[in-house]
Amino acid sequence: MERILVTGSAGHLGEALVRVLSDQGRSVVGLDVMDSPYTTVVGSIADRDVVRAALRGVTAVVHPATLHKPHVGSHDRQDFVDTNVTGTLNLLEESVAAGVDRFVFTSTTSAFGKALTPGDGQPATWITEDVVPVPRNIYGVTKTAAENLCELVHRDHGLPVVVLRTSRFFPEPDDRDEVREAYEDANLKANEYLYRRVDIQDVVDAHLLALSRAPDLGFTRLIVSATTPFTRADLADLHGAAPSVVARLFPDQPAEYARRGWRMFDEIDRVYVNDRARAALGWTPRYDFAHVLSCLRAGEDFRSPLALAVGAKGYHAETTGVYTVR
Repeated sequence: MERILVTGSAGHLGEALVRVLSDQGRSVVGLDVMDSPYTTVVGSIADRDVVRAALRGVTAVVHPATLHKPHVGSHDRQDFVDTNVTGTLNLLEESVAAGVDRFVFTSTTSAFGKALTPGDGQPATWITEDVVPVPRNIYGVTKTAAENLCELVHRDHGLPVVVLRTSRFFPEPDDRDEVREAYEDANLKANEYLYRRVDIQDVVDAHLLALSRAPDLGFTRLIVSATTPFTRADLADLHGAAPSVVARLFPDQPAEYARRGWRMFDEIDRVYVNDRARAALGWTPRYDFAHVLSCLRAGEDFRSPLALAVGAKGYHAETTGVYTVR
């Protein structure tokens, strides 16, 4: 009988995965350091005994548990290594020992680091899986290291592993003061669907497809982000004249934004490309910028029902900037 372990079950994606899998009638074990209605086992993935116990009877693993970028200012580098690297190694090796037949690892587009940012006068960057990461912070370093462990364990033991580099899906406000002051939150997130944001429903769909396709894929890394409307031909203009590019592609966007007092970014510095994920997984993300505009015209919320149900989680037990618990 299929039994799926979901790590980070008290977090945004972990809860969403447990919700959807449970609604499908599938057997799920939720593992998290925090108790929650979606957590079966309370404990740390950095503790190998906890991991071993949680994997009893499990046939597949989905591993979104992680320390995130918002933790960089509140946790030291060793904390990141313990959770993101050691925790992932524990899960991989104990999965092999337990006879798990599929493993999906949630990584991040932040792993690309400084490779995301073009130089002055350069076009926006076109980000595919072939771009080589350039470390920016301990978060990116540890997620890249964990990805490499996934590849190593696949090569040494044959465990099918799909790595999904997800773009932004968190509901909290942006952590940059100047950005929060310049843009209404919904305006900011709407803009991001053009190039660096994805709805949590589409993220869950990609993870479940990765679970089913993993045995055939063996090992692969895939970018999971809303489908961009841009092409390589747009890159030079995006990094300096983004509003004109967006207005050309979506002629009704300026009026829809104007009646809300919203504005488009002056420039867009990178574009995440999901072509490989759509092809490899048979994934058809539904929540893109065209969807956003359609909802704005209809006066509807452009977030998915799942995103609304999961809501905001926060990242800290005590007030820490914009990333706090509910």
